[in-house]
Amino acid sequence: MRDVLDGLLRHYDTGEPAALATVVATFSSAPRAPGAAMVVAADGTVAGSVSGGCVEGAVYEVGRDVLDTGRPVLQRYGVSDDDAFAVGLTCGGIIDIYVERVTREAFPELSALATSVRDEEPVALATVVSHPDEARLGKRVVVWPDRTLGSTGSDRVDAAIIDDARGLLASGRSGTVTYGPDGERRGEGMTVFVSTFEPPPRMLVFGAIDFAAAMARMGAFLGYRVTVCDARPIFATASRFPSAHEVVVDWPHRYLAAELVAGRVDERTVVTVLTHDPKFDIPVLEIALRSDLGYIGAMGSRRTHEDRLARLRAAGVGPVELARLASPIGLDLGARTPEETAVSIAAEIIATRWGGGGRPLSVLSGRIHG
Repeated sequence: MRDVLDGLLRHYDTGEPAALATVVATFSSAPRAPGAAMVVAADGTVAGSVSGGCVEGAVYEVGRDVLDTGRPVLQRYGVSDDDAFAVGLTCGGIIDIYVERVTREAFPELSALATSVRDEEPVALATVVSHPDEARLGKRVVVWPDRTLGSTGSDRVDAAIIDDARGLLASGRSGTVTYGPDGERRGEGMTVFVSTFEPPPRMLVFGAIDFAAAMARMGAFLGYRVTVCDARPIFATASRFPSAHEVVVDWPHRYLAAELVAGRVDERTVVTVLTHDPKFDIPVLEIALRSDLGYIGAMGSRRTHEDRLARLRAAGVGPVELARLASPIGLDLGARTPEETAVSIAAEIIATRWGGGGRPLSVLSGRIHG
């Protein structure tokens, strides 16, 4: 929903209704994850995607109907491979899509939600997408770590939803939770979709070189908040790295230590060390490898790698910590240019995050999307 939020808000602010279609559950090889969204405006224009093109036509028609009737719809696409072709979901996966009519009257919490997303404040949106009582459909609660807004109309249901939404928000996951019709923990009948909005993960690129410029572009493309850091002010300039969200002049180890103390990096953070210089590399890698970060990679030749390992061992970095280091950085794609190298590094980051093996899909069997 994040990628369509600004457009949805424009319709909302002008008083124009819009249909919001959201992927709330996926099974098998579904093309997009829960939370993916598409907006159908009253003038017929469309923004966003729920399946990468597979079922958008069918969802568009549902959206038009929802705009006319005002009644929300929970629709499943792709019951089997054969049926998937019938509706266009050629991957054979299954997706549940909830389509609702968004207006200021129906969704008074949208402005507050959008403000928090824009300000990178963690927030979750919990919406009732299935209930035996149609009057409860679309009821929602916006949940922050320290406050809430909105209600389903039941204190018991609200309490259960708020507790589960905060758990999902803390783990950075979106998904459905089920309850009994009156909020019973072990019951069935009510399904609530919780869409979480955390600040984007960070990518810290250490070393203001040409490879860093390509890496900053790739990181921004993948949705990271990119910081380029180098101690040399002549190289660390915003004009050299226009894709970076910020360019910092500081010693890499000092900057990373300060960010850790401030709590501005976490287990999703990606660190790429591209400097090739031990006086920069070793101090920052010592700190990074002893921290709970999502990915730590360092550029260099095999000889540079062996020298780097020896220096890190001499600094007291243990074998378990060293095993977390991706060095030489990137997957073997035969990359030559800075842009190709950035793609190989990005491929390794993605494989590390999702447990991919980095092999061609054409030589593998089984599910494509885990």
